[in-house]
Formats: sequence, C-alpha cells, structure tokens
Amino acid sequence: MNPNNIYLIQTDTTVGFLSQDKIKLNKIKNRPLNRPVLREVDSLKTLKSFVRVPKKHKNRIRRAEKTTFIFSNGESFRVVRDKRHLEFLKKFKWMYSTSANLHGKPFDEIWAKHQADVIVEDKRGLFEGEPSRIYKLGKSKIKKIR
Repeated sequence: MNPNNIYLIQTDTTVGFLSQDKIKLNKIKNRPLNRPVLREVDSLKTLKSFVRVPKKHKNRIRRAEKTTFIFSNGESFRVVRDKRHLEFLKKFKWMYSTSANLHGKPFDEIWAKHQADVIVEDKRGLFEGEPSRIYKLGKSKIKKIR
C-alpha cells in the first residue's frame, strides 16, 4: 500500500480522502496548496511524535471520540478510535484527511470515486456523516471552534 495514493474511505466521522501527500489532497479539493490539512493518527504515541501535548489536555485528548484538536503550532490532529477505520489507519500510523467533496460543496460519490486512486469500502458503504467537533488548545485554555 502506497501512503502517497489518494484513498477514498469511510472515516470515523464522514467519507473522506486520505493520503500522506497533502498537496494532492488540496489539489483535488481546489484549495490553496499550502492550506493546512487535518492529520488522523492511530494512537496517542503517534500524536506525541508530531506535537507536544499540553499536560492539562492529555486526558481530554486520550478520551475524545470524533474530535479534532488544533494545537498552538496551528496543526490539527484527530486520534481515531473507530475500530473499522483504525484497522486501515494502523497500516500507515498517520494520514492527512479531508472530506471527500469539492471545497464548499456536498458529497458526490461519482466525483469522489473518480478522484481516488484506491477505494476502500466496508459493509457500511460510503456516506456523509456528522463532521468532527473541533477544539483549539492553548497551554491552559480550550476554545470550541465547531
């Protein structure tokens, strides 16, 4: 499995594109190439390899489900807990993730399948679900974004 391929997969929240190449993801979505992209990680240990987790927020991050955290360096991460999605993600440890639609448009399955290099479907199929909650973390404060 090539980590730079674009994978279309049902994530823990909604159908998404995953890859370790964020430029490809931004091109597909017609977004600026330097726009930040969420990273999904398979564990807290993997998360710690990218950012320093403020001590005050460690338990919140460890227990959170379907929640994205923006750290003080501007990078956003979600620790995946969903067993089906985690089974795929563990093969790579981490991947950039974005919803499988054009920027600002609703999900179009035909378009999304055409954009992906690899389509990964399980018995759930592909569906547009509820997006993750988003929190911005400071050293001691937390702010709800979505």
